[in-house]
Amino acid sequence: MDNQTAALLASAACGLGALLVLMRSASRHRAAEDKIQRARSRRTESLQRAEQEVLRFRQTHPSSDSAAILSLSLPELTKQLREDSLSPEDVFYSYMEKTLAVHKKLNCCTEVLLESFDQLKKLGSNKDGLLYGVPISIKDNVAYKNHDCTCGLIINLDQPAEKDSVIVEVLKKQGAIPFVKTNLPQALLNYDCSNPIFGQTVNPYNAQKTSGGSSGGEGALVGGGGSILGIGTDIGGSIRIPASFCGICGFKPTSGRLSSQGIVPIYRGQKSVLSSPGPLARDVDSLALCMQALLCDHMFSLDPTVPPLPFNLQTYQSSRPLRIGYLENDGYTQPSPSMVRGLREVKALLERAGHTLVPYEPLKVNHVVSELIVKGVFADGTTSMLQKLKGGPLEPCLKPQVQLYSLPKWLKRTLVFLLKPFSPRLPDVLGALCGVRSASELWKQHAAVEDYISETIAHWRKHNIDVLLCPMIGPAFNFLYCGKLTCLTSLTMLYNLLNFPAGAVPVSTVTAQDEEDLEHFRGNYQDQWDKLHKQAVTGAEGLPVAVQCVALPWQDELCLRFMKEVERLVNH
Repeated sequence: MDNQTAALLASAACGLGALLVLMRSASRHRAAEDKIQRARSRRTESLQRAEQEVLRFRQTHPSSDSAAILSLSLPELTKQLREDSLSPEDVFYSYMEKTLAVHKKLNCCTEVLLESFDQLKKLGSNKDGLLYGVPISIKDNVAYKNHDCTCGLIINLDQPAEKDSVIVEVLKKQGAIPFVKTNLPQALLNYDCSNPIFGQTVNPYNAQKTSGGSSGGEGALVGGGGSILGIGTDIGGSIRIPASFCGICGFKPTSGRLSSQGIVPIYRGQKSVLSSPGPLARDVDSLALCMQALLCDHMFSLDPTVPPLPFNLQTYQSSRPLRIGYLENDGYTQPSPSMVRGLREVKALLERAGHTLVPYEPLKVNHVVSELIVKGVFADGTTSMLQKLKGGPLEPCLKPQVQLYSLPKWLKRTLVFLLKPFSPRLPDVLGALCGVRSASELWKQHAAVEDYISETIAHWRKHNIDVLLCPMIGPAFNFLYCGKLTCLTSLTMLYNLLNFPAGAVPVSTVTAQDEEDLEHFRGNYQDQWDKLHKQAVTGAEGLPVAVQCVALPWQDELCLRFMKEVERLVNH
């Protein structure tokens, strides 16, 4: 009887424990769903209130010419605002109306900043600011007081920022009006643009393609004409990839050139691969004007860690011939045919314009991708990333990455051994995802990054080049491929590791011949990743093609000057 009673009690305890686990899981699920619903309701309410305000303005200002306003470049717009040729109200409501229309098609906004209507009323006649009266969009993870920085994560909901980020404060000081927050991928470290809270953002050229990421909401909104200037962030191409996919310009400054105070990362403390906020716009002059506005005494005062280096207009406006390094293939990622063609056409234009083009090969990219980039970003063995994803659903575009991250370290190391003879790249990445074993190993990893930067600068100077012309990821991908192809970010993430300023410029569109050439695409390794790359970019005829421009650290103005030269030659 005692044994039977013990068995019954044990069974009951096990059953009760299982029930408690199920109830706790169900409770967490309900809590997550409630958080998501509140966030979506806030977005819906803000969009509806913005629509009402726009309708009210249109009824009282029927003669306002939105089409003419929306056609102006940023320098033209700021000039007309300063001269009173345009009123800030006409400009603001034109862009708000356009944003609402673009969002309905592309799902690119996470929330309208209703405070912007009050800021507009208080703008006054002080026209000293370089961005006086300009409506500006900001990425979800750029702090704006009393609004969430979700990073696409349930865990970050209902945690509104206590104050504006430094960049938002400076934009307001310069007369700009931040008016909307834009979408990003779940957990940021992905170049698609989808999360369980706000859904999938689509491409302004083709709704069956992604807008790119992680600043994909910015790319879609600016590319769709709903914003004249946006602020994104870039840790692996997150400004440049959406710019490439959406046919606009995007610039990643040297990390530290702009303040990152109030810019929310997926996790803090990672120092190997540096993130940077930066602008996205329709043309390079707009990027330069944004940098000029941000690099002011107000920023240097608010954030003393930012070097007090005002924008060097003389360097940006220089017309001296450049000595330009040139590469089509970094040895790790073979760009798609359309991107290579665009690069070759730009090379020819630059040579005809009197610039010198020099063949250039980046150093040991195969080793750098796994040992410096992947191991640097995931030095903790992906623990921080996985913790951030707890408590909510996982977005399909992120699942391929998380499946690798979630493997136990012993299994990752076993797979490294087993796959080495058959797979040229995956074993090295799997090994790097195990992270570092100790603080001393982390210091060695940081030292290796410093050494690589020094070696690259020496290599650059050996070639005696001013800037570098290199490929971009693109054209815009079909859905659900970005998470399977993180390897392709070797083309962009290398310059985050090096902390070199870099930007993307649209130069062409995909042709029928490019699509035919894609049929013969094999890649550098002919492995599964190369096969997936081919599938990801199929069906892209008519989509934008971009190139990437790079300069040495702190030579941001030279990088923008090079981007401007590429843009000028392509446009002419």
